[in-house]
Amino acid sequence: MSVERILLTNDDGIDAVGLHALYERLSENYEVTTVAPVEDRSAVGRVLSGTVDIAEHELGYAIEGTPADCVVAGLGTLVPEVDVVVSGCNKGANLGAYTLGRSGTVSAAVEAAFFGVPAIAASLYIPGDEDWWKRELSHAEFAHVTDAVEFLIERATTAGVFETVDYLNVNGPPAESDRRAPMRITDPSPIYDLGAERDGDRIELHDRIWGRMFDGEVPDPVGVDRRAVLDGEVSVSPLSITPPSEPNGTLETLLAEYEPDA
Repeated sequence: MSVERILLTNDDGIDAVGLHALYERLSENYEVTTVAPVEDRSAVGRVLSGTVDIAEHELGYAIEGTPADCVVAGLGTLVPEVDVVVSGCNKGANLGAYTLGRSGTVSAAVEAAFFGVPAIAASLYIPGDEDWWKRELSHAEFAHVTDAVEFLIERATTAGVFETVDYLNVNGPPAESDRRAPMRITDPSPIYDLGAERDGDRIELHDRIWGRMFDGEVPDPVGVDRRAVLDGEVSVSPLSITPPSEPNGTLETLLAEYEPDA
């Protein structure tokens, strides 16, 4: 398939620098319409609002809703004839299997896949410490990710990648020079290290993965998404909305023993 029209969305909000970096790059060769949240709606997953307000924006449309709202509104009525949906570029990585259902960025790509539209979720890993989210970013720092997304739109669509894959989850490090970062096909990391601590009437939730990332000490091997970005590579995870289930003889035997009422 050839790509002419792109729906661009995100979960950081329509004025986020990462979205503008992607819009600037993709609009050079494609007809890009943005349908994105008015404000930051990070980590909302695939929450739907039911009814949302809409306003015209210089890049397309601003929606008082979630990333999933934006994709449904976009593909359902605003710009139904698009070839690809791109979500991002998120400020902060979306790495690991445990983030896929939580991330608004990834969830927008999943929503597009249910419409049968190829999708790419794109995120920028920001090294540093727990205050990484306060960092002001330039368009240039998103270059590794925008380069990768542009390449995948042009080549993965024509090569038939999306005949067997529903969406691609792309994560990359910030660009520090004009030299392109290599890309690597990866699996989402299975490591999960969240915990909780109670202090009286409060419970604080901790995602200890980030501490490991900042220290560069994740145990993930080559071929896993977290390892790729720490090695200066762009991680590309090919994913499906309905992964095939493996035959389970134990469950089959168990269900055969169930006796329904006559």
